[in-house]
Amino acid sequence: MHAADLSMSETDYLVRLPQGDLPTVGCIGAGFIMADCHLVAYKQAGLTPLAICSRNQTRANEVAARHQIPIVHENYEQLLSDERLEVIDIAVPPDIQLEVIAAAVRHPHIKGILAQKPLGMNYREACQIVDLCENAGVTLAVNQNMRFDHSVRAAKSLLNRGVFGDPVLATIDMRAIPHWMPWQQRLGWLTLRIMSIHHLDTFRYWFGTPQRIYASVRPDPRTAKQFEHEDGICLYILEYENGLRATSWDDVWAGPNNELIQAAMQEAIGINWRIEGTEGLARGTIGWPKYPERTPSTIDYLTASNPHEWQRPRWQEVWFPDAFVGPMAELLHSLITGEPCPLNGRENLQTMALVEAAYQSAKEHRAVEISEILE
Repeated sequence: MHAADLSMSETDYLVRLPQGDLPTVGCIGAGFIMADCHLVAYKQAGLTPLAICSRNQTRANEVAARHQIPIVHENYEQLLSDERLEVIDIAVPPDIQLEVIAAAVRHPHIKGILAQKPLGMNYREACQIVDLCENAGVTLAVNQNMRFDHSVRAAKSLLNRGVFGDPVLATIDMRAIPHWMPWQQRLGWLTLRIMSIHHLDTFRYWFGTPQRIYASVRPDPRTAKQFEHEDGICLYILEYENGLRATSWDDVWAGPNNELIQAAMQEAIGINWRIEGTEGLARGTIGWPKYPERTPSTIDYLTASNPHEWQRPRWQEVWFPDAFVGPMAELLHSLITGEPCPLNGRENLQTMALVEAAYQSAKEHRAVEISEILE
């Protein structure tokens, strides 16, 4: 067996749908995340939702035809009333999500909800959503899909095995220009709640919740021409009680990427991450910035037990869209088995608190304890 094959077998990088009869799924929303990520990943995995709806009926019909979804409802109220549906996959803007979930939990045939991140407009609203679902006995999962990027999951499996010893330093270096959503202009948000939330949740997935955060932000010059915002380019440091430090540079400006130098700038675009421990290290790339080109993320790692040979597992799957089956698979598994859903709403409140602390830190120019938000 080659070293690359051995390292692949040691890294748990895939999540698959449960086998057998699955709960029926209805989809609310027909935008990019639903049409080009959720539904593409579900189809690849063998899952076809029963129904869909959108504020734009024409769009809903188009997406239903594209993905062979048999039923198109006129609105989300009608979809939620469909007693054949047991799971609701919600992909709406964050300022609408509470309204939709509050309506969903009033229907006893609905057993599970997959909600988008950010879970609410703020930490308090996210708490309200979690309480609504728990009081109704509805299992709530949150679509923190970067946890299912294959290099992120591979790193987690190695951390779980302790191959790096005690983690010392972890970094994410993002130089990439996201596709911003139209509703962000309405809300006045840019990076912290939309992109940084992925990195903050990934650090939590790898290492748990930190004790405090220090964040510094400034507007992104390119997007500032379109609408006013504060959280454009975001830099932050996470401090853990055990001494671990984690930091990310979320640079959504990434340089003057205009039409004159756009082609040449592409080689400077990307996301790199690194984990250093007392007994080894890992470094990786996230392939997402090259979407729609299929570019798998990567991981290379070196350990004290095998100090002369880098392990370089590789795979064909990509974050966008393949990894989007992960949150739904975890939700369905939980509903079938009764086991807790790892990406449940209450667990995600820790990520929402971390985002909230980042905003407060940037505003007050000080380190903010996560306990200040959780109080």
